[in-house]
Amino acid sequence: MAQALGFCLFPTAIGACGIAWAQDVLVGVQLPGASEEMGRARMRGRFPGVPETQPPPAVQAAIGRIQALLEGQADGLEDLPLDMTGVPEFNQRVYEVARAIPPGRTLTYGEVAAKIGEPGASRAVGQALGHNPFAPVVPCHRVLAAGNRSGGFSAEGGVDTKLRMLEIESAQFGPQPGLFG
Repeated sequence: MAQALGFCLFPTAIGACGIAWAQDVLVGVQLPGASEEMGRARMRGRFPGVPETQPPPAVQAAIGRIQALLEGQADGLEDLPLDMTGVPEFNQRVYEVARAIPPGRTLTYGEVAAKIGEPGASRAVGQALGHNPFAPVVPCHRVLAAGNRSGGFSAEGGVDTKLRMLEIESAQFGPQPGLFG
C-alpha cells in the first residue's frame, strides 16, 4: 500500500470509524472498536508513524458518504478510490464483487466465489473478507454464509455488528421483503 499521509477517527451511527489516506486515495478504513481509544490504537498499529490529522477535502467527502451509509442512505461507495497495492490478487477480485453489492442486498460466500470464477472457494472468500482493510467501503457485511445465515464477522462486535449494519440498510435477499421489515 501507499504510504499513508494521515489518519483520523470520525463518528458514525455505529461508533467511531477510522480512515487513512495518501493524497486523495484511501489506504485503510476500519469499523469501530470497543472505544475510540481502541480504534485509535488499531489505526496507529496499522499505520505506525502516521499522524492523526485533519483529512483533505476529498477524504472529508468520503467520510460524509460513509457516515450517510451508516445512517441508512443507499450509497454503495463503489467509486471511492482505494489503494490496493499489496492486497493479494484473489482478495482484490473478492473485494470488487463485494463492492458491486448494492446497499440492502446480499450475496453468499459461495455466490461471490462463483462470480470470481472460483466456485468452491467460499472459505477463501470468507478469509479474504476477514482481512478486508476497507470496511465498510468494501461491504463485507453484505456477504453471508450458505442458506443466508449470518456467518462470521471480524469487526468489533462480531455478527451483532454485521446484523446491525444490514438492519440499517433494510437488507433483503433476492426479491423478498427486507430481513428486518
